[in-house]
Amino acid sequence: MPRGLIISAPASGTGKTTLTLGLLAALRARGLTVQPFKSGPDYIDPGFHSAAAGRASVNLDTWAMGAEMIGGLIGCAADAELIVAEGSMGLFDGVAIDGECGNGASAHLAALTGWPVVLVLDTSGQAQSAAAVAKGFALMRPDVRIAGVVLNRVASPRHEAMLRAGMSEVGIEVLGTLPRQKEIEMPSRHLGLVQAGEQAEMPRILDTAARFVAENVNLDRMLEIAAETTMTGHTASIAPPGQRIALARDGAFSFVYPHQLDGWRRAGAEILPFSPLNDEAPDESADICWLPGGYPELHAGQLAAATHFRAGLRSFAETRPVHGECGGYMAMGSALVDKEGTHHEMAGLLGLVTSYEKRKMHLGYRLATLQAAMPGHAAGARLRGHEFHYSTILDQPDAPLAEVVDAGGAAVPETGSRRGHATGTFFHLIAEATR
Repeated sequence: MPRGLIISAPASGTGKTTLTLGLLAALRARGLTVQPFKSGPDYIDPGFHSAAAGRASVNLDTWAMGAEMIGGLIGCAADAELIVAEGSMGLFDGVAIDGECGNGASAHLAALTGWPVVLVLDTSGQAQSAAAVAKGFALMRPDVRIAGVVLNRVASPRHEAMLRAGMSEVGIEVLGTLPRQKEIEMPSRHLGLVQAGEQAEMPRILDTAARFVAENVNLDRMLEIAAETTMTGHTASIAPPGQRIALARDGAFSFVYPHQLDGWRRAGAEILPFSPLNDEAPDESADICWLPGGYPELHAGQLAAATHFRAGLRSFAETRPVHGECGGYMAMGSALVDKEGTHHEMAGLLGLVTSYEKRKMHLGYRLATLQAAMPGHAAGARLRGHEFHYSTILDQPDAPLAEVVDAGGAAVPETGSRRGHATGTFFHLIAEATR
């Protein structure tokens, strides 16, 4: 297995993604094959990783996935020369109750894999005190090794000297110092704003980030501190919902976890993509239609005008299963109200009506117990997933698909819906629960 490391930090917004992208792009420019991973359920950052590394970034989630599945997903990267995983939130931040093999924190992934942590510190407004933060993180868990720090947003050579003096005093290695530089700050990447595939400036951003990191981080030392992976597992294979899967795939329906599609293919399924935005209907030869998450609210008018797509989807659902996740679920509903308050007719397979006129954030892990079967999963199955959207539910008249709780066990009102062959959920499926 290739050696690996984790880029983490004390908190969000400290520069993890900038360092990760720059490191991936810089090492790729050296001719290395680098495999990116993302700790946790975030599905925006992996798209940026993939653009930088030239190969798909995969989520590794210790709350939703078992150790066997995580090991199997890592095993798919056996041809890489180095693994670079980006953490989520702060290093030790996760839910209160453990899931399949941890609480979702990047620290749990580090402990499972044996990958050392490179801690990114935002040093704005502090000097030697940053060393106390680094030392505290180094002592927090004996099974998580802090290999060194990258000091971000360093104001001046004098500031850097004080920071280095503090780190030397507590025995923390400095792997690099990043001066303040606005031109490579990433655009806001979350929830309907900017995805990697929609970012026209991405080549320039990656080139700038690669040069910035190569000039200010000791790349040779980063390669040296990477450690062998201490876990293994079988190559992940996920039971597909059908043999031939019609998959909506365009700017409105852009998100499926990479491990899910790869797992379906490994199990022998054939994926037949189609574009609702181009008014395409699902392939008639398909056994099942899957509408992924995405941003239908940004294209609601175009979807409402896509009469061939909507008629084709309704015809398909008369005889075969159709399932939607989050944005796909909304598009299967009766109507969607955009942020201006305009009412757009959707496919009408379900009675769901959602609105973005008054945004309300729904965020967190979900554990769902199916009350009825959905494509690929029998009634009674327990599914682990993640919900993240800003829509408000105006009407949800159909039978609930599942009993849903959050990671703490509290009931969640977004139960999903079912009617005939149509099913949908607000959460994105990560894995079927094994315990």
